[in-house]
Amino acid sequence: MRLATQPNSTKRRNRIKHSTSISTIMMLFLFLLLLVHKAIVSNIALVDAFSTTALISRRAFIVNKANISPSSSLSIRKRRFSRQTIVTRTTSLLPGPDLATKQNEDEVDADAVNVVLVTGFESFNRDLYEKAGALLPPECKINLKVFADSDIRSPPDPSNNEFSRALRKADIFIGSLIFDYDDVVAVASLLPHVRGPRLVFECATELMSFNRVGKFNMENTGDGPQGPPPAVKAILSKFSSGKEEDKISGYLKMLKVGPDLLKFIPGEKASDLRTWLESYRFWNQGGMNNVKAMLQIITQRWLLESQNGEKEKLAALESLPVPQLEVTPDIGLLHPLLTTKEGTTRFASNPKSYLEWRLSSECYAEADRKGFTLAPKDAPRIAILLYRKHVITNQRYIIDLIRMFEEQGLMPVPVFINGVEAHTIVRDWLTSDHEINGVEKGTIVRDSTYKANEAVSVDGIVSTIGFPLVGGPAGSMEAGRNVDIASHLLKSMDVPYIVASPLLLQSIPMWKSNGVLGLQSVVLYSLPELDGAIDTVVLGGLVGDKIALVPERVRKLCSRLKGWIGIRRTPPSERKISIMIYGFPPNVGAVGTAALLDVPNSLEHLLRRLHEEGYNIGDFATDPDATGQSLVAALSILCQDSVIAAGVDRMQKAVEDRMQRARDGDATVPETLARPGGGLGGAKVAGKEMNFDDLEKMLGKYMMKKVRRAWPESERGPGVNSKGEMVASGLQLGNVWITVQPLLGVEGDPMRLLFERDLTPHPQYCACYEWMHLPEVKGGHGVQAVLHLGMHGTVEWLPGQPLGNDRQSWSDELLGGIPNVYVYAANNPSESILAKRRGYGTLVSYNVPPYGRAGLYLELANLKDLVNEYRTAETSSSSRKELRDAIFASCEKAGITSDVPLSSFDNSHADASIQSVSDEAFDLWVSSVATYLVELEERLFSSGLHTLGSKPTEKELCSYLNAYFKDKLSEDEIEDVIASVQRHSVSRATHDAWWHSVLSWLHEFPQNFMGEVTPSAGNTNIVDSTKGDSKREAADIVTLLSKNTEELDSVINALNGGYVLPAPGGDLLRDGTSVLPTGRNIHALDPYRMPSALAWARGERAAEEIIKQHQSSNNGAFPETVAVTLWGLDTIKTRGESIAIVLALVGARPVKEGTGRTVNFELIPLNELGRPRIDVLASLSGIFRDSFANVVDLLDDMFERAAASDESPDMNYIKKHALELEADGTERPAARLFSNPPGDYGSMVNEVVDNGDWDKSESLGEIWTGRNSYSYGRKEGGGGTRSGTARPDVLNKLLATTERVVQEIDSVEYGLTDIQEYYANTGALKKAAENRKKSDESGQKKKVALSVIEAFGGGGATGGGTDVQVKDVEDVLRLEYRSKFLNPKWRDAMLQQGSGGAYEVSQRFTAMVGWAATAEVDNFVFDQAAERYALDEEVAKKLQKSNPGENLSLSHEL
Repeated sequence: MRLATQPNSTKRRNRIKHSTSISTIMMLFLFLLLLVHKAIVSNIALVDAFSTTALISRRAFIVNKANISPSSSLSIRKRRFSRQTIVTRTTSLLPGPDLATKQNEDEVDADAVNVVLVTGFESFNRDLYEKAGALLPPECKINLKVFADSDIRSPPDPSNNEFSRALRKADIFIGSLIFDYDDVVAVASLLPHVRGPRLVFECATELMSFNRVGKFNMENTGDGPQGPPPAVKAILSKFSSGKEEDKISGYLKMLKVGPDLLKFIPGEKASDLRTWLESYRFWNQGGMNNVKAMLQIITQRWLLESQNGEKEKLAALESLPVPQLEVTPDIGLLHPLLTTKEGTTRFASNPKSYLEWRLSSECYAEADRKGFTLAPKDAPRIAILLYRKHVITNQRYIIDLIRMFEEQGLMPVPVFINGVEAHTIVRDWLTSDHEINGVEKGTIVRDSTYKANEAVSVDGIVSTIGFPLVGGPAGSMEAGRNVDIASHLLKSMDVPYIVASPLLLQSIPMWKSNGVLGLQSVVLYSLPELDGAIDTVVLGGLVGDKIALVPERVRKLCSRLKGWIGIRRTPPSERKISIMIYGFPPNVGAVGTAALLDVPNSLEHLLRRLHEEGYNIGDFATDPDATGQSLVAALSILCQDSVIAAGVDRMQKAVEDRMQRARDGDATVPETLARPGGGLGGAKVAGKEMNFDDLEKMLGKYMMKKVRRAWPESERGPGVNSKGEMVASGLQLGNVWITVQPLLGVEGDPMRLLFERDLTPHPQYCACYEWMHLPEVKGGHGVQAVLHLGMHGTVEWLPGQPLGNDRQSWSDELLGGIPNVYVYAANNPSESILAKRRGYGTLVSYNVPPYGRAGLYLELANLKDLVNEYRTAETSSSSRKELRDAIFASCEKAGITSDVPLSSFDNSHADASIQSVSDEAFDLWVSSVATYLVELEERLFSSGLHTLGSKPTEKELCSYLNAYFKDKLSEDEIEDVIASVQRHSVSRATHDAWWHSVLSWLHEFPQNFMGEVTPSAGNTNIVDSTKGDSKREAADIVTLLSKNTEELDSVINALNGGYVLPAPGGDLLRDGTSVLPTGRNIHALDPYRMPSALAWARGERAAEEIIKQHQSSNNGAFPETVAVTLWGLDTIKTRGESIAIVLALVGARPVKEGTGRTVNFELIPLNELGRPRIDVLASLSGIFRDSFANVVDLLDDMFERAAASDESPDMNYIKKHALELEADGTERPAARLFSNPPGDYGSMVNEVVDNGDWDKSESLGEIWTGRNSYSYGRKEGGGGTRSGTARPDVLNKLLATTERVVQEIDSVEYGLTDIQEYYANTGALKKAAENRKKSDESGQKKKVALSVIEAFGGGGATGGGTDVQVKDVEDVLRLEYRSKFLNPKWRDAMLQQGSGGAYEVSQRFTAMVGWAATAEVDNFVFDQAAERYALDEEVAKKLQKSNPGENLSLSHEL
């Protein structure tokens, strides 16, 4: 029988002759199929939508870039490959003579066809492919070479390794899952050598265009619009539900019938296309026989085309039997016990039939016969989404995973899918008790695609696929595009959604030594988190070429699932939870504080809401005197060393003694404890004392061995009583235990454990967490969930894997299996990543406090009046001349002369009397003073602290909108908008009550009234369209801010074991409505898409301004080295502006591939750049280092290329300094990315300043240097975030040449003076650079400038432009101190926040001292700080009453 794809087949001609009418009809289908193929396959890279592992857009660990000359490399600056220099466009299968002659060299077997097959990320199938090749009939003998992606550029010479040699003499190429940019470049440069067919499946978009079979190819035809035209969409809709999100699934169905329909189409091109589609169909079905068939089809096709008329061989080839496709269902369910009588695997067709079998006597009998453990019939049911290709290739881990779920008491519902249909499974085949109840009540309307006769109810969903829920690997092309669809489905289900999978890109040893790296982290963490996935667990990884599970990790996953389901199945009145607040640093009044959050009032609101939901909180809710302030005050007492030493039994008395002292008027005790019952609502001390043996029983011998080694009994750390026992204590209110998170370090070194990963938490830290969640029957407290209240705690920072917890990660151990509900600031998506990933935190965001305008006060207000009087007086009037002295004196008193020096306007009279300055010069100076006062008056600050779940008042709404819109909307317009929204809300509430009754009646007939609904704030009709977009946006903001109450709603739903809606982290001023409402499970962004287009434009502009700023103060000279801080928080919030600044200074630009991912930083030619390349010392925060490993690798590669470029050192300072280092014998002279030691975080400078443990400011610079001497990048320690190398010589050289430091500030809330990290890192870096400057004749060392870029501003109405202001640090410090710390308006707002506000005041004092040590702080700042706080009796009294410990600390700072 002849091959069906043979173009000259007589049989086919006869069939066509008798099927003319069919042919005519099918021609349109062929045309549409070709369009679909070009539009969809090329544009989405056929992303194994359908396949396995990986459809991964970029590989995790990138090896050294292939050594390809510029003339043969691929330029993708325009987001697509230019192939003119790569391959001659031709429809012939035979190459030109220049390539053909090379193919005959070193032939292994003259009769064999040379086939190169690249498995990409499917290295675990290598054996299968090789065995399939060996089974081909003799007529199709092949010499098959199978390579994984790691073989493409293997050392020592990637341009002449085994892969490149094999491809140069290949007849056929088959490639799958090739996505890494450097791999794509290397493969594309070699593909022109392939003589015959090139089958490229599921690869990067740029490689897909190299597909070729005969006259069929996928060459790009232009840069037209992406996606299929309307006619093609119509065809696609017939193969799917018609929904946009289902189109890839529909495309798969179309591919199945495409080859059969093309049988009826005459012509070679149709035949060639059919060959490609047939090959892909066999490949996609997978399995030994299908792969063998695919190899036979394409080999046979090539041989028939190239035999040059050898009749015997042609006849033998044509007589080969047509391969038969072995079809496995695209979707199905499996189980180790679901087999035929012969023992072969059976698949259930839908979840309902599967569950009927699983609960049947047949299943239990089979389990008894085989000794297979099954979960009880009432066990929680967990849907597990599996890769179909892993199932059909018999990957052992699938069966092991199902078996272990059963053994752990969970009933698996294992559904295998191609990869793109995950959302259809959730939508059509799964339901939950919550969804069923909602449908019955009419509050939830299921999609019309729901299959009631096939669906089952589940208690949780586990995806081993990763990627986004909608579209899977194909959905990753446009990350976040279908988040609303995914979150709608998951919210309707309202069960835990967890992504857990073995690593398909890393071996288990690599994971254990380096953590989860690069793109693997995007697949398992970044993309699923967009959908609200939680509690990601790494289940194993590669062992050789096979996928293996780590059983202990599967048990961890099961324990976390049981924790979530267990709390849901427990009635609220019986649930036991812990609320954990913070108290760091110790003994300074920090108990009950968190960033931007009023913890005492938030705690009170939370407890009262828990009472409303049926939780047992004792008498707190019914006690009119009970307050959160009193609870915090009592917890502060339990944290005192003397109280801990006395033991748990005496703690209750210690609290009662303080209550009596408060009633007696003792000013050293918080006044709130004088309330009846201390204001505690009946709370009593509850705790436990434990010795080392008790701790070992809880921890187990393995982890306890580490504790004993690090903490011998002679050094047990803090939290220990006089008997040497560890003390865990807190306040009990019914079933709610409120405690303070244990201190992390030791006396005099409170942050010790953040920076020494080889250490362990001290014994009391371990004991507190272990006892808290240990069941009561085992002697523990039996807490079912912990709620960490505010940003941020320390459990997520404990020693262990930077990403991908394992058995040795302390956060993994101490949190056990209990849910961790983490209340976190919405504007910090950077550090929240650690809480989510390392601390298993289900995040619930809270809003930032309202914004205030600084205004003018005291001397500044007086100065404004003087200036206005001067400018309005008659030019010749005597009063105007008299005002000169008054204005100048007022400026000097307020320190304004530092910001607007008079000498800048009249240099000739810089030292003369004010009266000698000319009128013209003085007028110009006064005008500049007036401008500065306006800037100061309009400057924003955070006003007070936020209370969890509190709805903003009308005044606070006005402050938000004023800050956001600036002068775009007047006060009256803002008030009108607020009033309109409020009226609309009242009207809508009445309407909703009526509509709910209608829904209850109509919910059985949803198709009659429910169309596709786009979520909206519901304010489109509030504002007349003629008033513009600003008012409509303002109305949306008001509505969304009024949903702050959802913060508590989400906390309650999380404690119910439910799903918390996801949202991006950020702040209102920069990101607008996208970060509202709060109460969301916040996430970060895709690290492979930075910098964004806007960030690049702003970064370029900032770099220009930095250079101009430097030249203006250095006689036009360029800086040789600029130090730039790269922090996780500002990188996420600005979408990579600081990265763009580094690139622009160096003279490089980002290069993006077809999916929009950044894959390279290309050096701009010097003749185009027009200036020298500036050397950059990149100071990485630990979070940036760990979260943006791909950026670190790309930057490292850029610096290496810059140092090795063929450019003059006079025009390339990177090369200049590298040559100098090389001459000194220094290794890796191009290293430029420095951070803390691997796995460590922070500079420790702030701890030293806070403790007062320093004498000279120079020592702070050296502390920073010692903590930041580790170099990172793809050439360091084998790669990976924990593979840094100490290179102090390179760092010292860079510091010595650093002339300027650059720091971005990303938000109003976290200014230079608000948090310790700025002076502790950037200020200390500045001091370290100054320490290495040579002293002048007077013994003074040259100052290093610090440029500050405030990268925040209003949202859509005021922000988003490329205007960038670069200021000196001294100017910014004065602005911040005047607008916030020294401003009575800011001070009074903080004093209203009780103990938390007092703590915020103290933090600013500490930061002031830190900046004075590392930069310069004007004397007037210290003088006015003393006046505003310590010397103001009323203020000092308020601070004392609110927080005696903090007041003592403040006095110490002064």
